[in-house]
Amino acid sequence: MPIKVKSNLPAKKVMERENIFMMDETRAATQDIRPLYIAVLNLMPLKEDTEVQLLRSLSNTPLQIDITFLTTASYIGKNTPASHLNEFYKTFDEIKQRKFDGLIITGAPVEKMEFEEVQYWEELTEIMEWSKTNVTSTFHICWGAQAGLYYHYGIHKYQLEKKVFGVYEFQVHHRKEPLLRGFDDVFFAPHSRYTQMNHEEIENCDKLLVLADSEEVGECIIISKDGKQVFVLGHLEYDRLTLDSEYKRDIEKNIPIDLPVNYYTNDDSSTRPLLRWRGASNALYSNWVNYYVYQNTPYEWE
Repeated sequence: MPIKVKSNLPAKKVMERENIFMMDETRAATQDIRPLYIAVLNLMPLKEDTEVQLLRSLSNTPLQIDITFLTTASYIGKNTPASHLNEFYKTFDEIKQRKFDGLIITGAPVEKMEFEEVQYWEELTEIMEWSKTNVTSTFHICWGAQAGLYYHYGIHKYQLEKKVFGVYEFQVHHRKEPLLRGFDDVFFAPHSRYTQMNHEEIENCDKLLVLADSEEVGECIIISKDGKQVFVLGHLEYDRLTLDSEYKRDIEKNIPIDLPVNYYTNDDSSTRPLLRWRGASNALYSNWVNYYVYQNTPYEWE
């Protein structure tokens, strides 16, 4: 899929080295087609890494996608240069008069805090409320999924005794749901979180459908029955070495952390981890773009 981004976005060069077709603004203007407009609210601290991961995940359909990266105005992180944010990101106030075909809300390293304690919670709730009428379908990731489940459906989270950290196996349910097209009966997905959503509240919510879960770590993929909200409690967009980086970062900072489960060969952190979730990731994002964004969005927003 040709993904339209600014010509000088660093992630564009990474994608081109991987032979993923990226289209800059000049070439996109010559194509007489209506692109899909997808906004990405990037709440992750290492924004450039997340840009690469999400662009890679979105690169497997023949549709042209115009990406708008968003950052919060109420909180400015310290891990991404201000020059990068000023060049490639917009705030909600700059785009709130627009309509988008899709919206992605990423995870964020704030899950130990109560939702209302997060500095940008009020701004995030304004964006989630706006998305109900200005976005065809919203894709929530990890903490973003927890925040969305809480805001839209009142599902609460709770603290775990031990961090869910590693690559876990999940069972697929409701195979006829288009979001699961191309999935096997089971798939693997990276997880990295200290909290869990309330299982009983999810089960008792008649507006939600659990599409994948495991007895070990609970729900992984949840969707609203109208298809407007997708919640992924893990990180299928992660690179091969993302968990490795997180693990070694915490070791260097003397933060107590166990080896990520089902990740290193023979639990040897010096080995190259086995990548076994990319197929599920490609199917998930392609299905979301095709069946919940492209096939449901109007050609022209009124």
